[in-house]
Amino acid sequence: MPEFELTASPSAGELAAITDALSAFNNSDVGPSDRQPLAVLIRDTAGKVTGGLSGFTAWGWLFTQVLYIPDTLRGTGIAGKILAMAEDEAKARGCRGAWIDTFNPQALRAYLRQGYEIFGELEDLPEGRTRSFLRKNL
Repeated sequence: MPEFELTASPSAGELAAITDALSAFNNSDVGPSDRQPLAVLIRDTAGKVTGGLSGFTAWGWLFTQVLYIPDTLRGTGIAGKILAMAEDEAKARGCRGAWIDTFNPQALRAYLRQGYEIFGELEDLPEGRTRSFLRKNL
């Protein structure tokens, strides 16, 4: 019988053991993911990164994990420009779709303007907000 340990501080090696095993299983089940990182960086005049998009492409999809626009640039259309750059790169990598999630109403409006559509929602995540899951055909 295996032993179980609940921890709030797993080591990088312990987490890698899980992700490596899952990756090996998925590769044998559905084929390689061809996972590649993708980022669009916003830099200030000194070259410091102040925001941008971080995600990856895998199995023919772009997944945006993080999109942050600095306060001074919000409402200027920068989010749409960054998403378009990431989507163009994803298409160049052979991706057919993109997905993202948010619980921020302002971000949700930006994604909908960019052509994303809601395919699922979780209410009260976090409390008082709705987390929306969105997709877009590329």
